[in-house]
Amino acid sequence: VQLQASGGGLVQAGGSLRLSCAASGRTGSTYAMGWFRQAPGKERSFVAAISWRGGNTYYADSVKGRFTASRDNAKNTVYLQMNSLKPGDTAVYYCVATTFPYESMYYYSDYANYDYWGQGTQVTVSS
Repeated sequence: VQLQASGGGLVQAGGSLRLSCAASGRTGSTYAMGWFRQAPGKERSFVAAISWRGGNTYYADSVKGRFTASRDNAKNTVYLQMNSLKPGDTAVYYCVATTFPYESMYYYSDYANYDYWGQGTQVTVSS
């Protein structure tokens, strides 16, 4: 499975960006996709996940109410709409996919549980 992320950029605080991640290859083996981010000098952290089948979404507390994950099954693409961006959201955002067949926030929030990673896309929020 290959993941191609896009949509990052520079935005002022309070602004919005939408990230996209297109999956190709054996996408039928994946059950959910998600987003992690990594800021300079910090560890990777979970942002959001969405299941392919039910479209159920899971979010880190730090982005709840501001970020929205969605999917387009026909296009094998997931999106992350990011609103009310803060300078603390500045990071490289990574798209991920997992073959784990059960939905679990505990599982989704651990980057070690993802089988596929896309290249990162930089999001920079200026104050």
